[in-house]
Amino acid sequence: MTTAVPAITSVSAAPAPGARLKMHREGPVLVLTLSNPTARNAINPSVYRAAAKAMRATSGFRTVRAIVLCGEGEHFSGGGDLRRLARQRKLPASEQHGHIGALHEWIMAIQEAPQPVIAAVEGAAMGGGFSLCLACDLIVAAEDAKFAMSYVNVGLSPDGGGTDSLVRALPPQAALEMLLDGTPCTAGRLHELGVVNKVVPHGEACTTALAWAQQLARGPFEVQARIKQLVYSARGRSRREQLEAERESFLASLYGDESGERIKEFLSPRKKQETSEEGPAT
Repeated sequence: MTTAVPAITSVSAAPAPGARLKMHREGPVLVLTLSNPTARNAINPSVYRAAAKAMRATSGFRTVRAIVLCGEGEHFSGGGDLRRLARQRKLPASEQHGHIGALHEWIMAIQEAPQPVIAAVEGAAMGGGFSLCLACDLIVAAEDAKFAMSYVNVGLSPDGGGTDSLVRALPPQAALEMLLDGTPCTAGRLHELGVVNKVVPHGEACTTALAWAQQLARGPFEVQARIKQLVYSARGRSRREQLEAERESFLASLYGDESGERIKEFLSPRKKQETSEEGPAT
C-alpha cells in the first residue's frame, strides 16, 4: 500500500527544471526516485541537497525501516549534468567546491542512515550515478544494466566516493581498471565481483529491491543500525579495535528491548515446533 511520507514531503519538490527528487512511502519503506528521465536522470546540486535533507530527516522516523533509491523510467542515473559543469567552468571554483560538498553530504547520509538503503538499478548507472549506487548498502540490478566510472572519459576524476567504494570492494587492479578505463561494466560481472547483490530480469530491479526492503524492514531497527556502523567503521580500525566495537554493540543489543522480544519469540514452544519441522539449520 502506498502512503504519503510523513513530515518530510517538504524537502522533495522540484529543485530545478528537469531534475527532481520524488518520494513516497510503501508501508515501512521510503522510496526515493531520481526524476529527470529525458536526461537519463542526470542529477544536480539541488537534488543532492534535497536527498541529503530527506535522508537525515528520515533517520529520526522509526516508522521508516528501509529505503530504496531508484531512477524514473529506463535508467538509474547517467551522473552529473555535463552542461551545468561546462557552465560551471566559467564560475569560481569555490562554488563547485560547495556543490561537491553537498553530494558528499548525501553519500554520508546514506552511510549514516540507521536503515538499510538499497539501490535499484535499471539501464545506466554512470559517473556520479555509479558512485551513488556504490554508496548504498545493497544493490539490485537488472541483467542488462550498465555501470561505468565514466568521469575519465570527460577528463575528470571521480567524486561521490567512487574511488573509496571500489577500493573497499575490489582488488586495486580491478578498481583501477574501472576508474582508468571508463568502459561500461555489466551487472553480471559486478555480481561476480561481489559489488552487485542480486541480478534480476529487465524491469524488475525496483520491484525486487522493494520486496527485499520490505523483508529487511521487519528486522530489528537498532541492531541493523549497529551492524551498518560496525561494517563501515571496520576499515579504520585494528582487529583489536573492531573486536572491542563488536563487544560493545553486542552488549547494547543483548540488553535492548528488540533482543528481549525476539529471543523470547524464538524460544517459544510454537517456534520450537516450527524449527523442528523444518529440520536442523546447519
